[in-house]
Amino acid sequence: MKLSFLKDAPLKVPHTDTNAMTLIVNRLSLMLNELSGARPLIIVCVGTDRSTGDSLGPIIGTSLAKYNSPYFALYGTLEEPVHAMNLTDTLALIHQNHHNPFIIGIDACLGQVSSIGSIHIGTGPVRPGAGVNKELPPVGDMHITGIVNVGGFMEYFVLQNTRLHLVIKMADLIAFSLFSAIMGSNRVMLQTREQAASAE
Repeated sequence: MKLSFLKDAPLKVPHTDTNAMTLIVNRLSLMLNELSGARPLIIVCVGTDRSTGDSLGPIIGTSLAKYNSPYFALYGTLEEPVHAMNLTDTLALIHQNHHNPFIIGIDACLGQVSSIGSIHIGTGPVRPGAGVNKELPPVGDMHITGIVNVGGFMEYFVLQNTRLHLVIKMADLIAFSLFSAIMGSNRVMLQTREQAASAE
């Protein structure tokens, strides 16, 4: 019961925390281990490479694409970003190609000065465009967001002038932690055992 409570409680951790990776992997593992093995795992990294602050999602997607993993489907990279102009079509394509998918939505967001550099993980969707007052469809059964800069005024200008160093540091941490959690999840270990058994 305690683990279930932790799974549903949002996690907020600064990317500079020495235990950040452990905390993120543990929380993601809790959430992924509740997931039925029959549901395909989909990762949607929202954002655009035309804005430094908004490039967090596509950079994470590009990092995850390098693993070429069969254990999840990936949408949103620097080469093929998922952004305001194609988000609705991308979500329709996902539901067309995957039966009852479990979607992890990933996006950058703006917040308080004290929260810049923090990574948030929680149940429910990410809401792209909320920081810049855009009405876009929500994404995900769970979400991972990174606060890349301060919100509340001149949001487009703030996103354009976000430090790339911060975005890349956060993206590296999120991508590696998420991949580690997926590979260590019960569903992947079960599939690996089944594949080994069928090969004998």
